[in-house]
Amino acid sequence: MNSNIEDNQGRVALITGSTSGIGKAIALRLSDDGFAVVFHSRLSVEKGEKLAKATPNATYIQADLSDQAQAKHLITDVLERHGRLDVLVNNAGINAMIPHGSLQDATPEIWRDLYEVNVIAPWTLIAESENALRASSTKEHPSCVINISSHAGVRPKGASIPYAASKAALNHVTKLLALNLSPDIRVNAIAPGLVDTPMTKNWVEAQRLWGEKSPMKRGAAPSEIAHIASMLVSSTYLTGEIILSDGGLNLT
Repeated sequence: MNSNIEDNQGRVALITGSTSGIGKAIALRLSDDGFAVVFHSRLSVEKGEKLAKATPNATYIQADLSDQAQAKHLITDVLERHGRLDVLVNNAGINAMIPHGSLQDATPEIWRDLYEVNVIAPWTLIAESENALRASSTKEHPSCVINISSHAGVRPKGASIPYAASKAALNHVTKLLALNLSPDIRVNAIAPGLVDTPMTKNWVEAQRLWGEKSPMKRGAAPSEIAHIASMLVSSTYLTGEIILSDGGLNLT
């Protein structure tokens, strides 16, 4: 049992894109840690509502984060329902599979779509929640933001150059905000490599790469990424870190 459960009673965590995969694992882990969690998705409304009903003190809110008005209203809705916000996990993101050498296929529209959800939406959510995060922050429990990035934002890899560039931008935003929001709000990022989710089940090349070349010989389980998120939330000192979690593939 987590020793911080009692400390976290009454504290609220919003996890975007949390009806499946990494986001769901983080939401359930933070619930186990004692937080009241807010599930979110763009679609999957029925699944989100079921998760909220099955999780103590949880709620579900639907919002399309590619729409600035909906992104802003998501924070308003959280505060209306819960009255506070202590942790924001920017997990929602979109991808585009384009060979890195196919420059013409990486159209300006794809660049804009990826940046809107992967960079601008997290920025908007952080900006809209800043006052609430500051209000709930204490020396013992500083509020925190966790951005879910990607190893593609650290190394010249990834499903496409626009995707990798959007995650590199998110990493740099993480460091800039860590400098400017401290000490009340800590800002960190997790940069996973391959994570075994329904979405990656058919990523044959990636599965082979991690199985053959990574020191751990496999992709991560969502719960292993959630473990890192829990550690970052419970920390009172770490800020501005990009935690690369790729099973050591970056060493090869």
